[in-house]
Amino acid sequence: MRGKRYLAKNILRLTAGQFGTKILGFFLVPLYTRVLTSAEYGTYDLYSVTVSLFVPVLTLNIADSATIFLLDRKNPRECVVSVGLKCYLCSLAVFAAAVCANHAFSFLPLFNEYPLFLFLMFALSGLSQLLLSCARGLDRIRDVSVSGVLCSAVVIALNLVLLLPLRMGLAGYYLAFIGGALVQSVYLCVSLRILSLVRTGRREQNLGREMLSYSCPMMLNSVSWWVNSVSDRYIVAWLCGVVQNGIYSVAYKIPSVLNMLHGIFSQAWTLSAVQDFDGNDRSGFFSRMYGLYNACMVCLCSLLIVCARPMARILYANDFYGAWRFVPFLLVASVFGAMSGYLGGIFAAVRDSKSFAVSSAAGALLNIVLNVVLIRLVGAMGAAAATLASYTLVWVMRMRRAKKIMRLNVSLAKDCAAYALLVVQCALVLADEKACGVELCGGRRAVSGSLRHVRKEFRTNCTDSKKKIGIKK
Repeated sequence: MRGKRYLAKNILRLTAGQFGTKILGFFLVPLYTRVLTSAEYGTYDLYSVTVSLFVPVLTLNIADSATIFLLDRKNPRECVVSVGLKCYLCSLAVFAAAVCANHAFSFLPLFNEYPLFLFLMFALSGLSQLLLSCARGLDRIRDVSVSGVLCSAVVIALNLVLLLPLRMGLAGYYLAFIGGALVQSVYLCVSLRILSLVRTGRREQNLGREMLSYSCPMMLNSVSWWVNSVSDRYIVAWLCGVVQNGIYSVAYKIPSVLNMLHGIFSQAWTLSAVQDFDGNDRSGFFSRMYGLYNACMVCLCSLLIVCARPMARILYANDFYGAWRFVPFLLVASVFGAMSGYLGGIFAAVRDSKSFAVSSAAGALLNIVLNVVLIRLVGAMGAAAATLASYTLVWVMRMRRAKKIMRLNVSLAKDCAAYALLVVQCALVLADEKACGVELCGGRRAVSGSLRHVRKEFRTNCTDSKKKIGIKK
């Protein structure tokens, strides 16, 4: 059993490769909110989340399957990589046909504004995801880290050049993303020698069926997770407009701190869970790591809730500042998402892709229903509340299932009390903002009334003075 040392080593490698550049990207948010309008940012966000939906659907989520099957050294790596590349190429052809059809018949006019960018985003996102999954399955974590550094560095550099001196606006934002993904994919292809791993044969066909039997339920999981994560933005755009969606979308930038840490931990945790799985958890490794991870996420979430407004003043320019109101509930939702991801590592260890799919699908259904109802009632704030409720349901279902798979000793009473305190903290922060708003409005009314009184007295005195010296109109 590799245990903590193996997990810590992978976390450090992934952190070294991603944390610094991700933080730099985080602090570029003021640039985006100053250079791009709310409508432009909302348009890019819809392109981005659409690609994130179609990549797992059209590739049948073969990337997740590649990681799990490569970790099992009994499977020939040439066959696993070949199956993954075939699925990717098929998805590329299908998506190209869909983009052409939409361009010809304008089913969705919004996506006809930048059809080439949409296709390139899909092509490079799908390829980089597959290559990263292969690298993790081959235990090439160093290559994952280096590729992440290269990708982030190129994205940041292109954003600074294309958005400031060249003033390319939204087109420059697209090109920066595409350039980063391209550099990352090229590096991984060379370092992993992907072309030398391509094979064909009957053995590959048999393994392909096994991989697809695992990845197809995972496709439903990815779609459901996508619904939980981003479907609210479509509904906000539908009911409130693209401008409001741009403001709501930028609110995710502060919760992205939690999501970034979860992403790093999740990649390392899945490798450890698959290789060190023990149904009885005799060493207590799984239970202790759950408690430690949960405590870290809760404490960081609480700190970010307190700092949400000050951070928004720095990060959100112009009309985007109001997005901070959505941040507290999205932060708590990120905690439940992170803990659900931890439990997902247990499902990956036993190849239980159905538990992934069922829990995520239930959360997605609840998310859609609550979005339609709550956004109509309270606007975009309803979307944040719906996201929190859906992630909570996913966590509850996965916890119940995980306890049946292995002996997981966690204190649910203490955890639920901590989560309740986070929700109370959100309510207090928002209530304080409303109180400040009422006080501010009252102050403005008082000042306005005083100014009106001064102007009235001034006009009266002027009239009296004119009458005394005999001036007529």
